[in-house]
Amino acid sequence: MIDRGGFGNQPQDAAGAAGAGRVGVIDIGSNSVRLVVYEGGGRDPDTLFNEKVLCGLGRHLGSTGRLDPEGALLALSTLDRFAALSRVMGIGLLDVVATAAVRDAADGPDFVAEVQARTGVKVRVLTGTEEAALAAEGVLSAIPDAEGLVGDLGGGSLELVHVGSGAVGEQATLPLGPLRLQDAAGGDRERAVGIIDGCIESLPWVAGMRGQTFYAVGGAWRSLARIHMAHTSYPLRVLHNYRIDRGHVRNISRVISNLSRESLERMSGLSRRRIDTLPLAALVLDRVLKAARPESVVFSAFGLREGLLYRQMPEAVRRQDPLIETARAMGARLGRFAEHGDELTAWTTPLFHAETPVDARLRHATSHLSDIGWRCHPDYRAQQVFFEILRGHFVGVDHRGRAMIALAIYYRYDGEPEAGTARQAQALLDDTDTTYARAVGLALRLGQTLSGGTPGVLEHCPLLRIDRSLVLSIPRTYAVLVGDVVRRRFTALARILDLEPRIETALS
Repeated sequence: MIDRGGFGNQPQDAAGAAGAGRVGVIDIGSNSVRLVVYEGGGRDPDTLFNEKVLCGLGRHLGSTGRLDPEGALLALSTLDRFAALSRVMGIGLLDVVATAAVRDAADGPDFVAEVQARTGVKVRVLTGTEEAALAAEGVLSAIPDAEGLVGDLGGGSLELVHVGSGAVGEQATLPLGPLRLQDAAGGDRERAVGIIDGCIESLPWVAGMRGQTFYAVGGAWRSLARIHMAHTSYPLRVLHNYRIDRGHVRNISRVISNLSRESLERMSGLSRRRIDTLPLAALVLDRVLKAARPESVVFSAFGLREGLLYRQMPEAVRRQDPLIETARAMGARLGRFAEHGDELTAWTTPLFHAETPVDARLRHATSHLSDIGWRCHPDYRAQQVFFEILRGHFVGVDHRGRAMIALAIYYRYDGEPEAGTARQAQALLDDTDTTYARAVGLALRLGQTLSGGTPGVLEHCPLLRIDRSLVLSIPRTYAVLVGDVVRRRFTALARILDLEPRIETALS
């Protein structure tokens, strides 16, 4: 962890005292400089602040060997602001790292010294190996079961890393960032192809990734994903964990890599600074996919900065499931009965004996979220919580899982199955998934109604599937809890499961 230098000796103001648990990362990249501030010591800390400035430090580095003068001036003024913000926000720990451009430039050490003299913060220049490993760990922090090849494209370099079984394997840093490639190829596309292919061919282990998944990290590649979403009218505008077949990615990459600046400027949603580097970024992606031949590409919003944060976590925290812990924390923050999630999971398990481990995990997360809408207006609860989950910040879950959880919570709040809201999730699911999500939602609704959210009730009132019947077994001491609303909701659940409802009074 990097010391805050001069800021560390300053007396804390009220903001500083309140933000003692905040962690900041300043990433000085070849193309952009970014500050991200996180709060909370859990598995997936909240992002309080995120600002990026495209400075272009690595522009012309290949031909001059030095940082771009205009980019350096912009980067220095940006870092002045970020350092001041870090103090104002009361960041307890600030990690400032520089990557390929500063690492490779002849005047990189002078730039680092200038930053430290102006701001009072220390800057750590990462080696290529450190940069690659941190990018891969960032992906693993959000997608723990990632298996395949991570590619992190910055302005100056491309990091390729093999990941599997939660660990980092072979890795390499290649001088294939778009800013570096512009200089090396001199605007000649075929020359650029030769440079890219030559670098990748020096890594024979990349061919061993065939049939696995390629995890694409970096703003330029996320821009390609955004273009693909718009082109296909994809129903969800969440870039993280967006999965596309390799062939489709190669098709759009080849198209983008051949477009003129004028054509790119006509595309909505692309920044002007991103337009300059996007064709070469697309070309790099196409050539990597040609060599590695993965089955599909998953775009990750997590990379180096999240890898830095992940490394700071205790081992016990890193081993936690990010989806379950995020759902647990959200339920505790927004719900009334924080401890009820695990009990609801156990109570509903007998209903879903044929579910997969993947769906059981989704149901567990959904159980923790089952009470988050209680503060909303009753007429809008279903829609409010639906969009909170479908479009919210969740890691450790793909788009199908996100839609399943959102739809289940929507039904838990009595959302209409045929409403347009539900169809946004249903577009990502098949009929079996939709039915399953509705059953989970109705089961959670029944559990909350029967128990009033009070822990310890449901364990005495088991819900069972017996032959073709759904049986709710109620001890005599709890029989009074079974009123008309409970009966109606129990019957609705049995109907969606295609079972006969039966309420039995137990002897004890």
